[in-house]
Amino acid sequence: MEGKLYDNGSKTSHVLAFHSKVQWKSHFEASKQTDKLLVIDFTATWCGPCRFIEPAFKEFSAKYTDVEFVKIDVDELESVAREYAVDAMPTFILIKNGNAVDKVVGATKEELRRKIEKHRT
Repeated sequence: MEGKLYDNGSKTSHVLAFHSKVQWKSHFEASKQTDKLLVIDFTATWCGPCRFIEPAFKEFSAKYTDVEFVKIDVDELESVAREYAVDAMPTFILIKNGNAVDKVVGATKEELRRKIEKHRT
């Protein structure tokens, strides 16, 4: 199984969670072959702001079906977090064709929404 989809109550969100660097790398390499925007939520289970923004992230994944949403726990995949210079949670990295195009640090729902809308087309 590549990633885990989250159940968002009445509708399923489309957030993939990766728990293995090998699975993440495989998925990331495949995503380079598309023009689809990839939004990575670097999070941690102990992070209060991460829990605060999680419902909005799931909501965006259900709304923007042309965008791919990924959740990576920084404690599980430290090397991936380091690769993207993540030093605060939550950090959202927006990637297109394998390249980081934008970043949001903190639980700022409207800023994240604006940047998703800017880069999704």
